[in-house]
Amino acid sequence: MTTLSCKVTLVESITDTVYRVKLDTENGAFSFKAGQYLTVVMGERDKRPFSIASTPSETNFLELHIGASEVNRYAMAVMDKILKENKITIELPFGDAWLREDSNGPLLLIAGGTGYSYVRSIMLTSLEKYPQRKITLCWGGREQKHLYDLELLQELSLTYPQLTILPVVEHPDENWYGYSGTVLSVIMQQMSSLAEYDIYIAGPFEMARIARERFCSERNAQKDRIFSDAFSFI
Repeated sequence: MTTLSCKVTLVESITDTVYRVKLDTENGAFSFKAGQYLTVVMGERDKRPFSIASTPSETNFLELHIGASEVNRYAMAVMDKILKENKITIELPFGDAWLREDSNGPLLLIAGGTGYSYVRSIMLTSLEKYPQRKITLCWGGREQKHLYDLELLQELSLTYPQLTILPVVEHPDENWYGYSGTVLSVIMQQMSSLAEYDIYIAGPFEMARIARERFCSERNAQKDRIFSDAFSFI
């Protein structure tokens, strides 16, 4: 584990509840695997986890996507610290659901909300290192505005034909062109078999548990090729 003092170089309000934060590690050496997370040190016994949205090859900064609002004071307190002090201490790396490189099978990446930051690192790393590997990314949000990087994903899918994006909105308006419902329902509708896939899931513990059960029992997924940090707690 590495402890770093970082300067905040960017705070961008992406939506009314999501912030893109970039950290300069001030020449401190660090390493992590795509899909791992760091913790922001708020106190000796108060360390709060956030997925790393940047990739391991980006060695001069770290990017976080922080969902914070008055309703979510846990994350909002971190944003308050970032905005007030412009400097934070972090520890990394953590997490077991990192990109496995012992397989060249297709990837299925699943995320809701800011869980996208987890699959973003995996997606970009795979495109960089294994540009021919098939990737399906299914990202869900309550409203269209919560899919804040959708334009970038659409551009990437044009550059990389093997990348398929399944955007899902729970409460679509009349202008929405993607899928409606939940990420799990869309995957079950669109994918008849998951037998060959390596699957990475960012989401609530219960969602991850149900997804693993249904993927294995109904779509022939291999249990040992489904990864989520949620599995460490259920």
